[in-house]
Amino acid sequence: MSTKAPEGRREGSLEAPTRHPLDWTNPSFYDEEALFKELERVYDICHGCRRCFSLCNAFPTLFDLIDASDSMELDGVAKKDYWQVVDHCYLCDMCYMTKCPYVPPHEWNVDFPHLMLRAKAVKFKKGETRVRDKFLTNTDAVGRLAGIPVVTQAVNAANRSPTLRRALEKVAGIHADAVLPEYHSDTLRKRAGRRPQTGEAAEPTAATRGRVALFATCYGNFNAPEIGEDLLAVFEHNGIATRLAEKERCCGMPKLELGDLDAVARAKEANIPVLARLVDEGWDIVAPVPSCVLMFKQELPLMFPDDSDVAKVRDAIFDPFEYLALRHREGKLRTDFRNRLGKIAYHVPCHLRVQNLGLKTREVLSLVPGSEIEAIERCSGHDGSYAVKSEFHKVSMKICRPVVSKVEAMSPDYYASDCPMAGHQIANGLKSGQGPTHPLTLLRQAYGIERRIS
Repeated sequence: MSTKAPEGRREGSLEAPTRHPLDWTNPSFYDEEALFKELERVYDICHGCRRCFSLCNAFPTLFDLIDASDSMELDGVAKKDYWQVVDHCYLCDMCYMTKCPYVPPHEWNVDFPHLMLRAKAVKFKKGETRVRDKFLTNTDAVGRLAGIPVVTQAVNAANRSPTLRRALEKVAGIHADAVLPEYHSDTLRKRAGRRPQTGEAAEPTAATRGRVALFATCYGNFNAPEIGEDLLAVFEHNGIATRLAEKERCCGMPKLELGDLDAVARAKEANIPVLARLVDEGWDIVAPVPSCVLMFKQELPLMFPDDSDVAKVRDAIFDPFEYLALRHREGKLRTDFRNRLGKIAYHVPCHLRVQNLGLKTREVLSLVPGSEIEAIERCSGHDGSYAVKSEFHKVSMKICRPVVSKVEAMSPDYYASDCPMAGHQIANGLKSGQGPTHPLTLLRQAYGIERRIS
């Protein structure tokens, strides 16, 4: 017999989704019996609905387990197999924000991503997390090690070697065909240290203060420093005073996805005081990676709902194109573009979509004359580490296939994603040799700004 969902309204809520704070410091949060009771309740609701079958692989995994059982109901699925669903969830939040009709304030109170997060946290507390996964999510330590000049060359060469990649797959479970990020010893922090400081703040608007402190992010610092360069160049071209936050640690998103919530708290204790002080000094905060912005806008406020500094940073941090669009809305964005961009296939990352900003990147790039931007609102399947793991890589590429197909059908001059990792995932599916171009790079090209940082 199936475990029935709570009695009550069967229609979905028409109200905007609300989010409850994450009660992660309560010992009952890690009670495995209570966890499985809630997993059973929510899985059965999902089984009766099935609207989210086209998102990530967590839902097809759940539905296949049910359909293959003797009863073809959830009661036919072994409890140990519940973990398969958890392992395929990478906390993109798309089910919560775009599909599920039973999220709060609906009485059924379904928060699938945060339930998966709770399960991951229980698994981590039990010591059942693989060493590989701990290593992949330790982005600061890996970046510092791989950023040593001699090590950088060796790591990048190894990542490009098919022979060494096959060996790495056997030893560490990192798929030989997955794209691994390139590392730079000449980090964004080093490059920014060689650039002249900008002057006074631009004229403030109702939403922006015209002074921006860049939270470089571990990926932006070690793996893609050119994105930060382009961001600084574009903002300075618009008269916006810029600086880097004097220090940072990883935002905590990789550890959140691992279920290591204590590590998330340690990252918060390192980052929030620095960023809150910048806000007090009159700076807005911008970060170039959508998942990092989401971490400060949503996840940390839900983990620390009573921390006033967390709330302060939440209210002052922006996606780069969100910031530029706000400036344009009040007539403060320069539109003296010198170069057309042509046809752009623009992938909208999930961690940007769930911020409910609208398509600000497309909005700003559309200001460039002679440019045609088509948005692709589908998941790339990357999720930081999901796509590089041997057991998930093929699934991740299947999730990305609709995005790849749309890019191929468009034959664009450029394809782009605000998430640099998603961009490389798309490149991996295209197999054409054409790499992604970040939207900030496209905007710099449109302005005709030469790179000043070397």
